[in-house]
Order: sequence, then C-alpha cells, then structure tokens
Amino acid sequence: MNLESMAIELPAFHGHPNREPFRGVLTLVNTPSDRPPAGSRGHRVVLTRKAAERALPSLLGMALDYSPALDRHDAQRKVGIITRAEIVGRAIELGGYIIAKDFPDLVRHIESGTIHASAARRRPQNPPGMSYEISDACVASRRDKIWTLMRVTFTGAAILRRDKAAYRDTWIELE
Repeated sequence: MNLESMAIELPAFHGHPNREPFRGVLTLVNTPSDRPPAGSRGHRVVLTRKAAERALPSLLGMALDYSPALDRHDAQRKVGIITRAEIVGRAIELGGYIIAKDFPDLVRHIESGTIHASAARRRPQNPPGMSYEISDACVASRRDKIWTLMRVTFTGAAILRRDKAAYRDTWIELE
C-alpha cells in the first residue's frame, strides 16, 4: 500500500452546528473513468498517479459544491470545504466539512446514503458520489480514445449522484 497524505487543521469546536465532518473517495488514479467527465469532449480520462501526487496540495482549502438536482457540478453553490486529501492505493480520499446548518437537506441525503432524483425524473435512489473539478490539465495526446491527464490543478469537488459521476466507485459519507 502506498500512501500520500496532507491536511490543514481547523481549530476544534465541539458541537459546531455548521461543521459536519465528511469523508469519501473523490476519484481513482491510473484507472480509466467509467464515463467522460465534463470538459473532456466526450473522452474518458485517466488521471496518472504522478499527476495526482503533484496536484494533491491544490485540493486543500478548495470548496465542495453541488447542484440542486445533484446531476452536475455547480461551482457557485458551495456547501463545504476540503481539509484533507490523500492517495490510498488507487483512491484519492478526501475529508473536510459540510456546511450543515445551511444545507440540512443535503446532510440528510448523505446520512441516509441515498440521493433522490428530482420528482420530475422519477428515477430510483442513487448513493451519493463525488467528482473532481480541475484546471490547467495537460493531456498526453488528444488523439487517444482515453485521455491521459499528465498534469492538473484541482479547483474543487462536487457531490452528485454516482450515475452522473465520471467514476462510479466514488462515495461520500458523514463521519
């Protein structure tokens, strides 16, 4: 097992009503995505371990966001902060805080382990997952069927339904 880790520590404040700790898996390294992520022009992607190790510090202090339908990213709807990021095996694991008092419905969905699709779609429940947000990506070759990400800067993460995430093996839970 190989482990790369870093964190920022917020001052302890037992029982803070707006700080709900979370943990989860953001993505997998050296593993092709199950679906093409947004911005990849329809290509599945592989985030190399080397690129992930280099970019890990850029996750700290970044926001966690969501869209009301939990079907996409919404960088203008911040619901939490990332305070820990580490590579454990093939997974990038995160930790941080959800702004619980301000987003009680989201907290309830994560607590129950399911995220309900909007009533208009009438889809079955889906467990919550996560997806990364990046900038400054360097792709080995744009001609490849699956793009290999050689360098990225993480700019945040999103909570969404796993069926909408590029990687189905992502998850989020409250600690």
